[in-house]
Amino acid sequence: MRLRQEFAILFLATLIAIFALVEKIDVGVVLWIWIATIFVALARRPLVVRVPAPAQAEPEHIDLQSLLRPVVAGFDALDVPVLVLGRDASVLHQNPAAEKALGPISLGAHISAKLRSPGVLDMVRETIVTNTPNQIEHSERLPSERVYIVRSAPIRLPGTNTGSGAFFALSFRDISELRHIDRMRSDFVANASHELRTPLASLRGFIETIQGPARNDAKAQERFLGIMFDQTTRMSRLVDDLLSLSRLELKSHIAPDQKVDLVPLLGHVRDSLLPLATDLDVTIALQIPDGKVEVLGDRDELVQVFENLIENACKYGQEGKIVDVSLRQEQSGAVEVSVADKGPGIPAEHVPRLTERFYRVSVEDSRSKKGTGLGLAIVKHILTRHRARLVVKSEVGKGTVFTVRF
Repeated sequence: MRLRQEFAILFLATLIAIFALVEKIDVGVVLWIWIATIFVALARRPLVVRVPAPAQAEPEHIDLQSLLRPVVAGFDALDVPVLVLGRDASVLHQNPAAEKALGPISLGAHISAKLRSPGVLDMVRETIVTNTPNQIEHSERLPSERVYIVRSAPIRLPGTNTGSGAFFALSFRDISELRHIDRMRSDFVANASHELRTPLASLRGFIETIQGPARNDAKAQERFLGIMFDQTTRMSRLVDDLLSLSRLELKSHIAPDQKVDLVPLLGHVRDSLLPLATDLDVTIALQIPDGKVEVLGDRDELVQVFENLIENACKYGQEGKIVDVSLRQEQSGAVEVSVADKGPGIPAEHVPRLTERFYRVSVEDSRSKKGTGLGLAIVKHILTRHRARLVVKSEVGKGTVFTVRF
């Protein structure tokens, strides 16, 4: 329609120009009238601007959650704990390994509800802001000491860049065993060199004496050889305890899953310690309920726990002449085993440090009773692995009670 109007205007302008020429009007005037008419016609045409077609973009309604599913499925197949976080640091998913290592986490909750480490939280915030990977070393002390390399990184969704910066992976690589091995080596060297120095010096002195002044003295040689035998036996016990302690530390984070009946176990421990109790003139009184009292544990390690506790009670509570061992189970299902003696007791300032390696209330008394200073440290590590507690109550002059609570 607009095109027809333009042709009509041009036709009219041409007619006006012909009429002006016929009537002998000035040619310049006619030309200006014709140009003005054409200009008016062109001015009525709309301005058309050609805009290049936009590049095809990803649709806004793309489903990021559906794109995330195969990534999450891959995380679930890993034995490394992994958490998937959103831009607000909320937990969107945790794989089975993370649930086992960290415990269940409510989906949608902020990561700080589970992890309180300022270092980890700062790292997560930095990764979200900068969209770049980061990692730090993080350690936990409860329920057992664990060391992790924690890494946070944005998740690149397959086939699209839309998800870049929308989701983040927080992974935990357990390096506890490496740290335990390093510490075990350094501790073994430090402790063994300290504890072995005295018996080795004694052995060297006796050997030099036998080779020199006592070369022809049969009685002195017999006496010195007896002392040397005791010193080598002590060193053997010390090395065995150190190795036992190191093995326990390596698996302290693995909770045992076998059921152990404590009734026959305590009876076995008492019977095995009867010769020692008889030599010390001590009676072991065992009070156990009828029927089974079961806990989750490792039988050999629990035997080691109660042998240590009862043997210590017999040695250091010898003055009381009796050691009471009692087993009871509460209605809630909790199980307690108490080992009580009537000995001299332990001063209060020493009680908190009893389970430290090589800590002794009395060094001379401990060595005279052939103790290595590692027994209660071994007990503590075994009970930590069993998720149990050791409670010590002592009163000077009245005795000591060691209670194991499962």
